[in-house]
Amino acid sequence: MKKWIISVSLAAGVVGLAGCSGDGAEGNSDVVATTKAGDVTKDELYKSMKQKFTPQMEQALQELVYTKVLEEKYDVSKEEVDEKLNEAKDQLGPQFEMFLQQYNLDEKSFKEYLKLQLLQEKAAISDVKVTEEEVKEYYETWKPDIQVRHILVDDEKTAKEVKQKLADGGKFEELAKEYSKDPGSAENGGSLGWVDNAGRQNFVPEFSKALDTLEKGKVSEPIKTEYGYHIIEVTDKKEKKSFDEMKKEIEKELKLSKVDPQKIQEAMKAEIEKADLNIKDEDLKKAFDQVLNPAAAPEGGEAPAVPEGEETPAPAEE
Repeated sequence: MKKWIISVSLAAGVVGLAGCSGDGAEGNSDVVATTKAGDVTKDELYKSMKQKFTPQMEQALQELVYTKVLEEKYDVSKEEVDEKLNEAKDQLGPQFEMFLQQYNLDEKSFKEYLKLQLLQEKAAISDVKVTEEEVKEYYETWKPDIQVRHILVDDEKTAKEVKQKLADGGKFEELAKEYSKDPGSAENGGSLGWVDNAGRQNFVPEFSKALDTLEKGKVSEPIKTEYGYHIIEVTDKKEKKSFDEMKKEIEKELKLSKVDPQKIQEAMKAEIEKADLNIKDEDLKKAFDQVLNPAAAPEGGEAPAVPEGEETPAPAEE
């Protein structure tokens, strides 16, 4: 599946709190609720939120500041956001609505989050270079998106049994629900959704090799991997475009492949420093401390991770 750069791990709290914070400054006395015992103002609500949800408030402030700062330099079109949304829908398939519910999001707030992801991507790759040779070499090995489903069982005997039932006219979706040991896809009829070129790399080698050789609509022989035996079907394939048509897309993919969490962190730090950020709310003064003063990576160790909420999980695979 496609590896996203930005996380939705805190999206529920971030989007919700960002929307509830009103003007984002104390002293706003607009009434948000009335009772016989007295009114509740935005100022009171804001203070209460800070007391109970300070980490989420700091994260919400980061999201809002990043968006304002990055929109000054980088353009993200509605079409780009819609494309990203459709990627998520293709990737998650029937689980998309469950995904939104899990993070307490609706489609509108998720699109806002995707827009910020695209802005951060553009900032992170703005000074990354790729050569014409790299682009051509990548094109030669690039594989178009495919739609995949599979049934995972424990042993070869069961795999052959499933294969025979399919040959006898059994429905793949029903057999996946009955036999498959993969909880992430079994209830969806074995569907893994659309898998792009980068996503193929997330599968174990035997599985990826099978995807390279299978024709559309053909069911594989049992494929043994460390997880068991797979019966695989490629249900749809997209056509590979010409080099000229794909050049810009490949350049972007290559640039993103050279970006790691540390690079993203450095890009965000640079953008915030240039923006002359001044946080007026004393309780939220530390919201950007981890961004502006990141902990040094241990010698010989990995770079520090991007602050929580800025790196994303893709749906689980084998």
